[in-house]
Amino acid sequence: MTILFGFYVLIWPALTLGVLVLICRAVLLDRRQARKENRELV
Repeated sequence: MTILFGFYVLIWPALTLGVLVLICRAVLLDRRQARKENRELV
């Protein structure tokens, strides 16, 4: 049970990091495309 609880606690930082990387990548790609088309991001 301790190993299962440890895994449960340690998986959340990994999932959070994955989502953060996904969001940052999407924003950077959108920013690059907006700059390429000479328009604002928002």
